[in-house]
Amino acid sequence: MPERKSHRKIFIIGGIAAAIMFGFCFAIVPFYSVICKVTGINTSVRVTELVSPAKADPSLTVDKTRDVMVQFVATNHMGLPWDFYPRVKTIRVHPGENAKVYFYAKNTTAKLMSVQAIPSMTPTDSLGHFHKIECFCFKQQTLKAGESKEMPLIFNIDNALPKDIHVITLAYTLFDTTPNERRKG
Repeated sequence: MPERKSHRKIFIIGGIAAAIMFGFCFAIVPFYSVICKVTGINTSVRVTELVSPAKADPSLTVDKTRDVMVQFVATNHMGLPWDFYPRVKTIRVHPGENAKVYFYAKNTTAKLMSVQAIPSMTPTDSLGHFHKIECFCFKQQTLKAGESKEMPLIFNIDNALPKDIHVITLAYTLFDTTPNERRKG
C-alpha cells in the first residue's frame, strides 16, 4: 500500500509539472515580445509594424544628398526544402525614392506547399522609416511541386530616417504554413 501511494504522489506532481510546462509554452511568446520591446533587442516585428501600404507617403521628396545601403537576407526556417533568396543582395537608395527588388522562391518538394515570409530589420531605429508599398510578405505564398516564382518588394525610406543610419538590413525567414491535411499527402 505505501508504495502505491508514493506512485500516486509522483503522478500528481508530474501532471502538475506537465500542466505548468504546457502553460509556459503559451505564455513564452507574449512574454518574449514584452521583454524584447522593453530592452530593444528584438529585430523581428509584425509585417504591419514595418509598413502597411497606407503608411507609404507618395508625396515624399527624394533626398539626393544622401543614400542608404539596403541589404537583403533570406533564410528557410528549420530546413524548409525551398530555394529562397534575394535576386540582389544590396542596393543603394535615396530617402524618399521608391525602390523595387525581387526575391526568388522555388518549391523543391514533390507536393503543393504554402509558406509565409516573416521580416526582421536592423537597426531597429529604421523600422518606422522603412515603408513597404508592395511585399510578398503581406500574404502566404502557395506553390505547386517544382514551381518557382519571382516575388516583388517595393519600398521607400522616408526622409526622417536618422542621419547616422547608413545601412539597413532586411531579413526574411520563410516558414512552412501548409495545412496539416496537405502535409500528410
